[in-house]
Amino acid sequence: MTTAPFIPSALAEALAERGYDTLTQVQTAVIQPDLAGKDLLVSAQTGSGKTVGFGLAMAEDLFGGADRFAPADAPLAIIVAPTRELAQQVARELQWLYGPSGARLATCVGGMDMRDERRALGRGAHIVVGTPGRLADHIRRGSLITSGIRVVVLDEADEMLDMGFRDELEFILQGTPETRRTLMFSATVPKGIAALAGRYQRDAQRITTAAEKEQHVDIDYKALLVAPGDEENAIVNIVRHSDSETALVFCTTRAAVNKLMSRMGNRGFPVVALSGELSQKERGNALQALRDGRARVCIATDVAARGLDLKNLGLVIHADLPRDPATLLHRSGRTGRAGRKGTSVLLVTPRARRRVERLLKDARIEANFGKPPSAEEISAQDDARLMADPIFTEDATSADANLARILIDTYGAEQVAAAFVRRHRSERTAPEDLREVDDRPPARDRKERGERGDRRDRPDRNRDDRPPREPRERRPREPQPGFENATWIGLNVGRRKNAEARWLLPMLCKAGGLSREDIGAIRINPADTHVELKPDAAKRLFDTIKADGTLEKGLRAFSLDGAPAPQGGHPDTPEDEAPRRPKPRIQKKPAEAPGKPVMDPLAAFDGDAPPRRKPKKPFDKNKTGGKPFKPGSKPAGAHKGARPAHAKSKPGFAKSGPKTGKPGKVHRKGPKKPSQD
Repeated sequence: MTTAPFIPSALAEALAERGYDTLTQVQTAVIQPDLAGKDLLVSAQTGSGKTVGFGLAMAEDLFGGADRFAPADAPLAIIVAPTRELAQQVARELQWLYGPSGARLATCVGGMDMRDERRALGRGAHIVVGTPGRLADHIRRGSLITSGIRVVVLDEADEMLDMGFRDELEFILQGTPETRRTLMFSATVPKGIAALAGRYQRDAQRITTAAEKEQHVDIDYKALLVAPGDEENAIVNIVRHSDSETALVFCTTRAAVNKLMSRMGNRGFPVVALSGELSQKERGNALQALRDGRARVCIATDVAARGLDLKNLGLVIHADLPRDPATLLHRSGRTGRAGRKGTSVLLVTPRARRRVERLLKDARIEANFGKPPSAEEISAQDDARLMADPIFTEDATSADANLARILIDTYGAEQVAAAFVRRHRSERTAPEDLREVDDRPPARDRKERGERGDRRDRPDRNRDDRPPREPRERRPREPQPGFENATWIGLNVGRRKNAEARWLLPMLCKAGGLSREDIGAIRINPADTHVELKPDAAKRLFDTIKADGTLEKGLRAFSLDGAPAPQGGHPDTPEDEAPRRPKPRIQKKPAEAPGKPVMDPLAAFDGDAPPRRKPKKPFDKNKTGGKPFKPGSKPAGAHKGARPAHAKSKPGFAKSGPKTGKPGKVHRKGPKKPSQD
């Protein structure tokens, strides 16, 4: 491997042991000689080797011309990552990269014991990796000394701003020396990142790799149309059909994660969950289970959308659509990393197809629209995998050969092979049957296809200038297949008794032993209902129900002679169309002419005017009795201590003192007798 002269020999040795024959574009770009010591603002797609890139970029500042690190006194570099998983992953990458050079690393992430982190910092660390909140806490408590910091790296800086860590980032940057070198790595460079770089970086060099222009060339994007409610079944079939060792399924909420995890677990998949409500230990165990192969499916929220690197992850499924193109890119970037191929699948309902197309266009991604694999396709693929299994071509041991001969002599070759196939199929999760969905593209460009153009393409015209629309010609209703010689029956219930087809149809099927295919048109009239049946279905119906045609209590069926004439609203031919009742027109009251006096409503009476209502007597607002008072009289309650007129005093009760509830007895005032207790 050919390395640049300024890469320390210890790092070059670590790269060679790791199998790095060539560096990626972003790794090569950040170690150019003319960028030594300068602040960098790097934007590159996820999975492009950014961790090793900034590990190489800051090496010259940390080593200071030496080949190995001296004993740690104060930290030399701080790497800030948005999530706990990404911080720990960065620490693992830098551990193998800087391990041969004698560097000591410490992690400071939320969810871990802060006392252990404080002891690790006290023992000395050259490089500290952590999340913004925990690093800021250590700086405030004095356990993290930042006076000797030479390099600060902000990994996934745009995500940290989106998560609301601006104050923590500014606090960390303000506490470090002004002579530090600041490296910002971000998938995108929005205005917030540009403002942060302009405030805390000095003449930062902008680096954009050529690979950024082509988003995720190693990822195959698929948009699979599913019927509403079939999303979980589609996920089962997609995972069953995939050859990937590990699959990552993204949901938007924790409740959706728990629900899908329970469903996948019940279907027999080894599954783990990853969400913000889990402790750091539980999240670490879930990731370790994926890396060890003990779990195949991980159901996660967007907490796993950044920086997570699983080498055997070849399938990403978006159970819930991402909210924006950046989320789509970061979710999908968990696969197809470091030159490996991957697949990103979006589950799309017909109603959401337009939204997905706009999302893909904004993300500059081309996806293939299709359908999820069916149960038949999965079964056929299972058989093909079984036939291609190398176990049939491997040499059998003597013990296996002896047992095979015994099985064949006892049960026969075909019976043994059939048992082997049954055992093989029983160990796999059964695929799901999916409902049919229309996978045709939406008719947007009708004008280009020679059809009716979009309304927005038509010139604006006044509605009154449009020519009158010709009446549409009604065509006779063509009989459905199997109903050419249909039999019509009647039911003694109609629209006046709230008859509806949604409960008439299952009632007929249940009472007469019919299926939905045996029933044709259902015409609900005001007083009765006419139902079209196949000839054999009508015979089975009347053979099953009672002789008088009773279907249920109060509901009776009777046969009709031929097809009945429609009773308005459902004509079969133009001649049978019932006349429509003309819609009454509301006569508007003419407006009064300007200047015309308004007519007195009493002038319409020829005789005396109608008697006016007798005026009410004046009412005293201060009086509570509710009766009107006479003018000049003294209102009740005017003198002090008077009781309201409506309040009647009970006889025998004193105005003061305790009440005993005994009428006719007055309690006298005086000293109480001493208690006998």
